[in-house]
Amino acid sequence: MKIHASGEDYLEALQKKMGMVRSIDLARHMGFSKPSISHAVGVLKNGGFLTVDDGFLHLTVIGREIAEKIYERHLFFMEQFIAAGVDQETAEQDACRIEHAISDTSFRKLKEKVQGTD
Repeated sequence: MKIHASGEDYLEALQKKMGMVRSIDLARHMGFSKPSISHAVGVLKNGGFLTVDDGFLHLTVIGREIAEKIYERHLFFMEQFIAAGVDQETAEQDACRIEHAISDTSFRKLKEKVQGTD
């Protein structure tokens, strides 16, 4: 199942929060309404990206892999933007947009180049 950027954002937020997270916790963290989160949780649950147990959300193996991949990209781009002199807030917003749009190949090549491992 193809996951959209918004779904990746939910998984990334769950990955950051870790521990005992309920839908309402995710809604507060992301600033979305409870119905929006409930809908997204249903979609992600049906897609096999998370499970719900006694009201708590848990990433599946594939959900965790996607979340870790997105979070790695987010941190990488934030660090690069801040190192280039971009303010924290703008770096955060831009990293959020780019983390979803870049291909795996382009991200890997760019990361290798920046780290000098190409």
